[in-house]
Amino acid sequence: MNRVKIIGEPLKSIPWQEKPDHYEGVIWRHDQNPITPRNPTQKTGRIFNSAVVPYNGEFVGVFRADQKHMKAFLHMGWSKDALHWEFSDSEIHWKDEEGNPDDPYYAYDPRIIKIGDTYYIVWCTEFGGGPSLGLGMTKDFVNFTRLENMCLPCNRNGVLFPRKINGKYYMLSRPSDTGHTPFGDIFISESPDLVYWGRHRKVMTRGGSGWWQSVKIGAGSVPIETTEGWLLFYHGVASTCNGFVYSFGAAVLDINEPSRVLFRTRDYLLTPEMDYETTGFVPNVVFPCATLTDSETGRIAIYYGAADTYVAVAYTKIEELMAYIKANSELCPGDRGIVR
Repeated sequence: MNRVKIIGEPLKSIPWQEKPDHYEGVIWRHDQNPITPRNPTQKTGRIFNSAVVPYNGEFVGVFRADQKHMKAFLHMGWSKDALHWEFSDSEIHWKDEEGNPDDPYYAYDPRIIKIGDTYYIVWCTEFGGGPSLGLGMTKDFVNFTRLENMCLPCNRNGVLFPRKINGKYYMLSRPSDTGHTPFGDIFISESPDLVYWGRHRKVMTRGGSGWWQSVKIGAGSVPIETTEGWLLFYHGVASTCNGFVYSFGAAVLDINEPSRVLFRTRDYLLTPEMDYETTGFVPNVVFPCATLTDSETGRIAIYYGAADTYVAVAYTKIEELMAYIKANSELCPGDRGIVR
């Protein structure tokens, strides 16, 4: 039997803790969570739902920082071990492609994707009176160029794939209205140049036999390329008498046709249970936004927002996780369908 492997560069410095004894799940939490405090800088009240990447032998991150006037912006962070962070007190300032200032009205829930020698940042921004997907780029995390928005309003949870597939860029997103419901399904779009997007297809639908993803779902971290397909962590939302509950699961998409779902977790992989997940600015939220992976060991560190208040970390191994996904898979009606 062939082993499942992560396709990518080794990263020996990945944060890591072994699974606790007698723990039965396939994803386990960092025992010093959360890794960000309240009031992390003078201007900011909370940092959460953020993205990290290795850079020059250390780590950098683009972090959602809700400032003390409660508007969200993106702030830079730096770390030697990807667990202990220093944050900029000022938000990232953007220039357009002609060099003119082009700061967003707000910015939140970033994802970072390295393609070639360029780091692309996708985030949720205001456009035309509703949420849309902003796109920017940097090569040095000092100078940031804002590109054209990726879609019309309203849309959230934009995630680029980390390489071209069949000569095209691909993006996952969740079309929505101006609020948080309805339109709770994940779509995929393709582009020849990161400017013009089309051939929109539905990838995954909310629902299933359980309730944890019955209201809506959204792409989480950048898809991880493996020998079994693209591994996608995604969040699912349930509605309870006490409000929404955000959990997360995983899916495996076809490596050459990523609109096709091969496997999808029937049950959540992580749900709010710890105090820092159940209590905070928005209670009962775990929201994956980034991963660090080591291709040699198959280790994965998952960065997730907790209760819209903190950044937390969890761990898994690719072989164990993939075996679990396959053994506990349930596709929802419409997952393989094409919507025009």
